[in-house]
Amino acid sequence: MLAIVILLPVLAGAAIFAYSYLRFAAVIDERLHAHREHSLPRIYGRPMELRRGQWLSERQLVNRLNDLGYAERDTPGKPGEFSAAPRLVMIVPRTGENAGQTVQARFNVPPTVRAGTPLPPGAERIERLDVASSGQKDIVSLDSPLLTSLMSGDREKRRQVRLRQIPKPVIDAVLAIEDRRFYEHPGIDPIRMVGALVTNLSGERSYLVGGSTITQQLVRNIFLASVMANPTEKSLRRKVTEQMMAIVLERRASKDEILEFYLNEVYLGQRGSFAIHGVAEGARLFFGKDVNNVSLAEAATMAGVIHSPHNLSPFTSPVRARERRNVVLQEMVQARFITGEAAQAASREPLTTVPRALDAEAPYFVDMVGQQLAERFPDIMRTTQRIDVYTSLDMNLQRVAQDAVREGLAQVDAMLSRRKRVQTAQAALIAIDPRTGEILAWVGGRSYNQSQYNRVLTARRQPGSVFKPFVYLAAFEKAAEEGRTDLTPATIVDDEQTTFWFDDQAYEPKNYEDTYEGPITLRRALAHSRNTAAVKVAEMVGYDTVAALWKRMGTSTVPKPYPSIALGAFEATPFEIATAYTVFPNLGRLRPLHAIQQINADYHEAAKPAWPATKPITRPETAFLVENMMRSVINEGTAAAVRGSGFALDAAGKTGTTNDLRDAWFVGFTPELLTVVWVGFDDNTALGLSGAQAALPIWTSFMNSALSGHPNLPLPEPGGMVYADIDKDNGKLAGPGCPRVMREAFLPGTAPTEVCDLHKY
Repeated sequence: MLAIVILLPVLAGAAIFAYSYLRFAAVIDERLHAHREHSLPRIYGRPMELRRGQWLSERQLVNRLNDLGYAERDTPGKPGEFSAAPRLVMIVPRTGENAGQTVQARFNVPPTVRAGTPLPPGAERIERLDVASSGQKDIVSLDSPLLTSLMSGDREKRRQVRLRQIPKPVIDAVLAIEDRRFYEHPGIDPIRMVGALVTNLSGERSYLVGGSTITQQLVRNIFLASVMANPTEKSLRRKVTEQMMAIVLERRASKDEILEFYLNEVYLGQRGSFAIHGVAEGARLFFGKDVNNVSLAEAATMAGVIHSPHNLSPFTSPVRARERRNVVLQEMVQARFITGEAAQAASREPLTTVPRALDAEAPYFVDMVGQQLAERFPDIMRTTQRIDVYTSLDMNLQRVAQDAVREGLAQVDAMLSRRKRVQTAQAALIAIDPRTGEILAWVGGRSYNQSQYNRVLTARRQPGSVFKPFVYLAAFEKAAEEGRTDLTPATIVDDEQTTFWFDDQAYEPKNYEDTYEGPITLRRALAHSRNTAAVKVAEMVGYDTVAALWKRMGTSTVPKPYPSIALGAFEATPFEIATAYTVFPNLGRLRPLHAIQQINADYHEAAKPAWPATKPITRPETAFLVENMMRSVINEGTAAAVRGSGFALDAAGKTGTTNDLRDAWFVGFTPELLTVVWVGFDDNTALGLSGAQAALPIWTSFMNSALSGHPNLPLPEPGGMVYADIDKDNGKLAGPGCPRVMREAFLPGTAPTEVCDLHKY
């Protein structure tokens, strides 16, 4: 009888254990299978290119190589490795025609700078590119950088890496502080649990020691929610369930797989609206490095954050993060992972983070790509197969764009501060290849950490004067249709204060600073952005003609055919402005913009999305006339500061300032790069600065760096144009005594025939 009394509870306990084991095993197997099979969609940029003559410092190139996931070594020998020394970076590319070959990038030393001393910002550029097997090169192509992995519906940032890709100092730091006996225990560690209890009760440490193993933490964060309604509850039931599931997990997966799973999933805090998961993403967002390149001190910093990401964040609590880092280093010494000397050296290092590392991953651009994938390829986010999405983003240009926006907004801040303005201005920049419509750089705001509002795509603002080229384009197109000869770049218009009437409504536009020039050519009117002249041209051809032209661009807003249309008194986004401006370098054809180049998936062949073809808008000749006029904006007009900065490439563009100085714009392009910059306030109050003051410096800084080392290509020109030398002041054929002569372009049969009689010997 006694035996039965004893045996029944034992059998009942065994039955409960067996049932629980089988139940937990089923849950764990299902999640493990999903983890093993599921691969997050990965977003890549375009292959990185290095050019001889490119404005790029040794430090900037190291940052770009970290973007590519290259490992820094004393001597690079394998593909995906590099070394850095003063004025020299050696790289072994993974892909391309130089894969496996050592590439040497040598940087210039200006004559005024002694070798070995730091160069002033912007002074460095790539002087030589040498490939071991083929000698000197002008261009070397590297890999496509991984921007991020997408999580459907979740604001999470993570990079899945294999355990072998995580360096030993990172693994050792995590094991030392979180679970030193990980490779010895069966999922729970009674020795650690008792030791933690004794240590915490005795107060031997200035911090609390935890008893949970890495396996238990993984169960708590990933598996427990499948069997408990409230996996975070503080109860004995929850703890027992967690411990039992940890034991089961150790039977269903290897130690290395559990550790890899943990290191890819561990939560490391927030950056902006994103949760950071995994040491690979942590290395990026904490230090701006590939995980292969973190130092011992940085590895210890990440490991220290795991215990309490909110309280130990190196961004918000640097003192506590540094103290915790040093605790991790001492734990590594006790675990015999490192020497005491190494720990002391690492503990003396300053705690240095990269505050803008999230922006370096082009989050505004990634948001846009994710939205397009969800809308056009909804199955991608649901599949468990590996998906690689290759985009047009140029990571080098993206970093250059971010730097230009940051520095430009700092200047805007200073100007606003002098005017006692306390608001914080925002900016947007989009850069495209106008020949293809590929999006190369995308900055949606000052800081993604602070605001995820994507201003390139959703900020609807008045374009102001950047719309004026379309007024002149509509005029030239109308003249060509009707065979008129009175509308050419040399046509004279009277720039004076004028009242315009429409539907019994008076409209009295004013020029910037209320100055007027009198009779001027249309070229000069556009170059110096004269408002009254633009409205007069729109009046000559009909406001409805101008509105109809803009409607053909396919934008979301069709402006009303009123006089104010000539001054851009309607709304458009920077994205729409960039699209519309492709009409000029493409000689009358609109080039839709796109970002997704190719989608590679395990379950089918590579897919190349079909994007809309170019759309004819106007004659090539009329588009060229306006493009040619916009050269004067940069050469001698409101954007002449571009030439003063040293930018010498053939380019055209237009400044934009709206009523009451509310918004500032600049749009400019060369044959290979078109860039739109907007600066203003999110609440749509007046900025108080012109396009030349606020937007142009950002554009100039970006274009100078983006196109360094590029040849000077001429803007496209159609055949059949007629040229004549005209007097710049009166638009007539220039005589021998004319002091200001311009070689002007005309449609056949429209060149002036009257010779200037004002300037004689």
